[in-house]
Parts: sequence; C-alpha cells; structure tokens
Amino acid sequence: MASMEQQFIVSARKYRPERFDTVVGQPAITRTLKNAIAGNHLAHAYLFCGPRGVGKTTCARILAKTINCTNLTADTEACSSCDSCNHFMNNRSFNIHEMDAASNNHVEDIKNLIDQVRIPPQTGRYSVYIIDEVHMLSQTAFNAFLKTLEEPPAHAIFILATTEKHKILPTILSRCQVFDFHRIGIHDIMAQLQSIANREGIAAESTALNIIAHKADGSMRDALSIYDQVVSFSGSSITYQQVIDHLNVLDYDYYFLLTDHFLAGDYKKALLVFDRILEEGFDGHGFVAGLATHFRDLLVSKDPETTELLEVGGEVADRYRKTAAKTSVEFLYEGLKILNSCDLAFKQSKDPRLLVELTLLSLSSITQATELVTVKQEPKPLQAKPETPKVTPTPKTPSPVVTQTKAVEPTVPMTRISEFMKKRQPVPADDSSQPVSNQPVTTGTDQVDLTEELIKTIWLEFAATLEVDQPRLYNTLITQLPRLTPERKVHLTLNNTLQEKAIRSIQPELNAYLRNRTGHQDIDITTDVPDQPAQKKLYTQQEKYNHLQQKNPDLDLFRQSLDLDLE
Repeated sequence: MASMEQQFIVSARKYRPERFDTVVGQPAITRTLKNAIAGNHLAHAYLFCGPRGVGKTTCARILAKTINCTNLTADTEACSSCDSCNHFMNNRSFNIHEMDAASNNHVEDIKNLIDQVRIPPQTGRYSVYIIDEVHMLSQTAFNAFLKTLEEPPAHAIFILATTEKHKILPTILSRCQVFDFHRIGIHDIMAQLQSIANREGIAAESTALNIIAHKADGSMRDALSIYDQVVSFSGSSITYQQVIDHLNVLDYDYYFLLTDHFLAGDYKKALLVFDRILEEGFDGHGFVAGLATHFRDLLVSKDPETTELLEVGGEVADRYRKTAAKTSVEFLYEGLKILNSCDLAFKQSKDPRLLVELTLLSLSSITQATELVTVKQEPKPLQAKPETPKVTPTPKTPSPVVTQTKAVEPTVPMTRISEFMKKRQPVPADDSSQPVSNQPVTTGTDQVDLTEELIKTIWLEFAATLEVDQPRLYNTLITQLPRLTPERKVHLTLNNTLQEKAIRSIQPELNAYLRNRTGHQDIDITTDVPDQPAQKKLYTQQEKYNHLQQKNPDLDLFRQSLDLDLE
C-alpha cells in the first residue's frame, strides 16, 4: 500500500492547474471566463481551439468546476472545499461528462449524448459536457448534434475542444463562443518550470530551462514531459550541458564560433566546425534552422527596442549583445537571406552536405564583399572627368556639349542595348545633323523636338529597367520598336494579342516615362496587331514535315544524307 502511495505521477498531471489564476499563458481567456461567471453571462456552448498542450481541456474542466461551486471566492475562483469541488477533484462528479470524439465519432454516440443531455443534474446547477477533439466527428454526427447544440436544456453547457478549427462546420462555429488559445511564450514556460523545480527541490539552471522551453514549441504539456525526462537523466540538478546532451541540442558555442569565422572570412575553419557538428550526429537541416535563429537573435540584440524579442536570458543574452555589437545589420540581413534560401532548397537537394557547405562559403564571403564594395565606392570623387569638355577652343561648342552631358547622366546604364542600337541604327559620329546623339532630353517640363530616333532611344532606356524582373516584356520592347506618326502618336506594331496585352499592362508607366523625358504631356502610345492569316492545323507527321521543309528547304537534304524516316 505504501508503494502505491509513492507511485510517480507525471508533472503534467501532478501540476495541472485547478484554478483560473494558475493557468499559464492565457490571461485574456481566463479573464473573459471569470467575468462571464461573475456576471452570470454564461453561453450554452463554447469552442476552445488552439495547438496541443496550451490548456484547452484544462480551462474546460476549471470552467465546469467553477460554475458548479457553491462557495465562489471574491475573485471568482472555485473554493475547492465544497461538496461539488471535492467530487470534481476526486473524479466522482456526476455533473461533468467528458467524451473523446476521436473514438466516439459516430452518429449513435451523439444520439446517446443527446438522450443523456435531457436528464437534469442531481446536484449543482449545470451539467457540463466536454467533447475533446470535436473535429473528429463524422458529417452525420455533426448534423445530429446541431439542433441540440443550438437549443440545449437550460441546465446543459457544452465545451468543445479541438486542435483543428478549420475542420469544424461553419454551422457549429456559429452556435458557439469561440476562444482561440495561443502558443505559450518561452518566458512563461520557463517561469512555470522553475516554480515546479523549486517545489520538487531540484536545482535548475535558467539556460537549461530555456532549452526545454524552446524544445516544447509553445506547449506546456510537452515542456513538462521533457522536464520529467531530463530529471530522470540528471537527478536533482539540471545543468545546461546535461540538457543539450540528453535532448541532442546543438550548443550555442558552435553558433558563436561560426559567427566569428564568418566575420573573419575564414571559410576553412567554418567548414571544419560543420564537419565536427555532423560527426556528433546532428542533422544538417536542423543546423541550418538553428543558425538562422542565431542570426535572428543577433539582429534583435543590436537595438535596445528589439532586445525584448530575444527569447534567451542570463549569460547567453549578454553574449548575444556583445557579438551583435561586432556585426553590421547588412551582414546579418544578407546572412538571413542566404540561410533562408538554403532551408528552402534543402529537401530538394541531391547532396545536402554540399548545399550547407556552399552556404557556409557564402556566409564567409559577406564581409569581404562588403569591403570590396566600400573600396570601389571610395574613389567616386575622382569621376569628375565630364568637366574636360569645358576646355574647348570654340565658344559655340560648350552649349551642346553640356546638353549632351545632361542627357547621358539620367539614362539607365545599358550594355547590350547600346550594342543593339549601334547595329540596328548606325549614326556617323561626326554627323551633327543626326538628332540621336546630340538630341536634348528633358527630365522636367521643358519640351524638346520630337523625333522618331529620340523616341526609340528613350524607349530602350525604359526597356532596360525591365531586363531583370520582366525578361519577356524586355525582349518585346527591344524587338518591337515604335514609330512616330504625323499626329505625334507613338505607334507600336505587335506580333500577337499576348504582346499587346503585356504592353497595355505597363502603358501608364511607359506613357509617364516618355512624357517626363520629352516634356510633351500629350504624348500617347497606340498599338495594333495585324490580322494573322488562318493557318491549317497540322495533324500527320508528313504534314508537319512538309511545313518545316517549306521554311527550310535544306531540311530534306539533311534527312536524305542521314537516311532518316519520318517515323
């Protein structure tokens, strides 16, 4: 008998909250329920939804206990001493009925529940029916439950709990007061674990409890299960090293060491650290996710306003602040982008290790790339060479030369476009009568003389801005050049309606660009697509071959030389 009394009870059951004020991490919900009880505004149906282990069923049981308590405290809590409370704590209450919908999900189970609802409670005011995992009910069971859920007897209160709210029928949701439980914060879990450790006489390091809280992923029940597991492993003292060894969690030291190697540009040592991590049995994908979290924590540690987002405490938090002071925001931002790309590509990679190693190489080169850009930008003041045209022998040349310099500065840098223009529309360098090279282009309201060559030049400048983001539209713009009509309209002839639709999608921006560069606010773009002759559909192999041969007569010689058949 003594051995039975000393039987171990898991912490999730032993320290399960029995009052609203002991529920962890859900203050808004517990406050609303207490106010409803105090004001006698109880609904006939509640729906508690949220992730696992956040207190849905616990709050349902506390609500059922409190509304039947005959001696409520001043702060609307159950007294835990009246007959109703004693029966509840000893699992002998006839007013509270719990049903697991995962195993009782048929229409017959709901019909039995409906018959039971009609019976009034023998003691107390309410009969409370708690249905857990209610989303598991079948379609017919939901339909059979609708009428009773909408108009139950005055003594009946339903509390439905689910982890998958999206699977609940809208007709069920509309009949319930819905409470969304959120994941419990890291600090709340740590505080609860510390309180339990103090009661049990166990010395626990805050960094060790922080690892357990992170591993629980917002679930108090998971955190308590991990805590029990760690206590069984470590005994009466829980240290950070014991927790990371037992839970197979990567030490913070590795991440800080890698950060130092990245800042120094030492990719060799970074690769060796990663090899050591793999030898210790850690997963590459988990390593990438952990390193991304490390970079995020460094980023929020750089500013006092965001330091509260750091979900670690004690010495680790101080270490993050010191390391963050050595890094730049640009370095951390670029590192997060690289790690996020690696995370997304990891599952599709044929060689995950090589992918992670390439990521480490990219992280090690961020600082060097930033320094290279800085070095390139430093001699910028030396680029004052455009002033040389001022030294000219004739007094008439400065005006067009200055105008030409202004025309070159606002244009978009072009490489392939400039070569394309030289091949497509060659202009003699010494011909002053040509308007393309010396044609003034405005960036304000001053108007310039419109010429077709000028329109084409501005057209290609605009196309250059689309080369990276919209390559198809870019190709359309540089191959279908416009012409200037006598009515001063910019007319464009396109090959098909798809090109026309694409041009129309950017026509407002293109119009604004042309008007701004020329100063002519009445300029507009018109398009047309020539009628295409109806083509005969090709079905047989012979028809397709004849069609290709008409386009290229040498095709038949090629076929004969290789002795090929159509089949």
